[in-house]
Amino acid sequence: GAEGSTLMSYFSKNQIQALKPKITFSTLRDLQCPVLQSNDLQGKPEESCSTEELFEWLGAVLNQVSLDNSSSSFLSTYCCPEPNTMVEKAFLCTITGFIIPEKIIRLLEQLCCYFHEPKLAYWLTLTVHGFADSPVSWRESEHGFHKGGENLYNFVIFRNLDYWLQMAVGAHDDCPP
Repeated sequence: GAEGSTLMSYFSKNQIQALKPKITFSTLRDLQCPVLQSNDLQGKPEESCSTEELFEWLGAVLNQVSLDNSSSSFLSTYCCPEPNTMVEKAFLCTITGFIIPEKIIRLLEQLCCYFHEPKLAYWLTLTVHGFADSPVSWRESEHGFHKGGENLYNFVIFRNLDYWLQMAVGAHDDCPP
């Protein structure tokens, strides 16, 4: 009714646009990637990397930290864990905004369809970050900001549709069972 139209006129078009998720795409070229085996969470020397090594590597990639272990770098001397493989082209899509769980499930389903194409990736990831200063966390607990406000989970999906689920929360937060 009238109340709804009054509300709509209260918000300018620009304010409403700002609530839409922002999507950015980028291509990473010649990227060193960890070698993973879906059935080996701990990794094996010279065969595959562990879940922890992947998580650390992913953090470096998402934050655009150089992986070349350069001694002249003041930011990081991090390098990709062994064993690794050079990927000519990797695609990074970032969606920023308030995204409901149903949309995340839909994204996961669409990502799984990616494996139907021949000669593409052996694995891919979907990382979902909560806001660092979000008032809520997992289960019934308030989110403890404290130092870093960690509040995220990461799916690693393999070509055979096995998957890993990694979760990171602050030390004072609850985590799902």
